[in-house]
Amino acid sequence: MKFPIIAYGDPVLRKKAPSIEPAEYPHIKALVADMFETMYGARGVGLAAPQVGLSMRLFVVDATVFDDEEPELKDFKKVFINASILEENGEEWVFNEGCLSIPDVREDVSRQETVKISYYDENWKHYEETFSGMAARIIQHEYDHIEGKLFTDKLTPLRKRLLEKKLNDIAKGNVSVDYKMKFPAAKKGR
Repeated sequence: MKFPIIAYGDPVLRKKAPSIEPAEYPHIKALVADMFETMYGARGVGLAAPQVGLSMRLFVVDATVFDDEEPELKDFKKVFINASILEENGEEWVFNEGCLSIPDVREDVSRQETVKISYYDENWKHYEETFSGMAARIIQHEYDHIEGKLFTDKLTPLRKRLLEKKLNDIAKGNVSVDYKMKFPAAKKGR
């Protein structure tokens, strides 16, 4: 089942998501499958639960589209539950990021090249791993979502002001997308 993706401006995207327990989500694998289906339907490489209206510490990533540049990303498809970043280090590098919740906006964002993260997968198996390069960037971007942050928060005040109208238009639904979205400030009856 594909979820509608929650657009910029919805309060769920600004809320720090709580951890979840296995007993609370006995159908976690079905939810994860739906999130991957939603992400692929929108041609994304990552999707966090808040982006589908669920305030919980869960995100999915599939970085295999970048395996031409980074061969180690072949088959890099992962689920992160109750993730906690333990360390971010290495050189900062800039990459032009976008977000399914903020369609048609891409901006250069600086992030550190390596991330060490603790998380559970969909089988509730615990991991503590270190990722670098594009995998680290995607993980950091999705992790920001469960912390109530967006990539636009990392922009300079001037860039944010220049994007203000475009962001407000997105919140109102004044944007063309080819996937289902839910707009917080859209007028009803359209």
